[in-house]
Amino acid sequence: MNRNFTIYIVEDDPDINEILEDNLFREGYRIRTFQDGVRAYDAILKNPPDLILLDLNLPSMSGIELCKYIRGNDATAEIPVIMLTARSEEIDKIIGFEVGADDYVTKPFSPRELLARVKVQLKRSQKVAFNEFRQGALRINFSTHEVFLNDKVVDLTPIQFKLVKYLVEAGGKAISRQTLLDSIWGEDYYGDPRTVDVHITRLRDKIDREGKFILTVKGVGYRWNKS
Repeated sequence: MNRNFTIYIVEDDPDINEILEDNLFREGYRIRTFQDGVRAYDAILKNPPDLILLDLNLPSMSGIELCKYIRGNDATAEIPVIMLTARSEEIDKIIGFEVGADDYVTKPFSPRELLARVKVQLKRSQKVAFNEFRQGALRINFSTHEVFLNDKVVDLTPIQFKLVKYLVEAGGKAISRQTLLDSIWGEDYYGDPRTVDVHITRLRDKIDREGKFILTVKGVGYRWNKS
């Protein structure tokens, strides 16, 4: 289940990186590590993760600066950030929270405690994501039925919106054409399952011309690409 979640570790200490990678990977999370704040920010903008573990002291860009940039960009503003630091002074925690950190863990930390905090933040973010979904340049508001690509409104038909919502909420699972047909058109609809292909093609023309989001599963149907 946790393979649907991607966590970025931004930490310049290789030993701590190894501990974090081992524990998070065993829990089933997908992991990417960075030892430099600038490289991490570039990667976060291109492929926003589900959560970021962020060291306070980093080369080229501090964790405080990086957190400010993350919170200042609409595409990354809602990503949960857990600060990691060797400092324990109250002022550092206050600064971390003021720039938008969601939680704060002081080194040395218990891997079990950190995993528990990660799970809490992911649960909270999933509740928010139910109303609004963000991935790369794409933003979907499920409450208002609005879709934005590169901050520009995308005009989807009701069927197209239902398709993208169904695929996103499936969390990367492959969905058959017949399942999509029954769920979106209704079980009383007796059209050809290939009707789904036509609508997926038109949907891709509007939000996914490079094929980043909606993947074809040969012989089955389609799935949403979370990576």
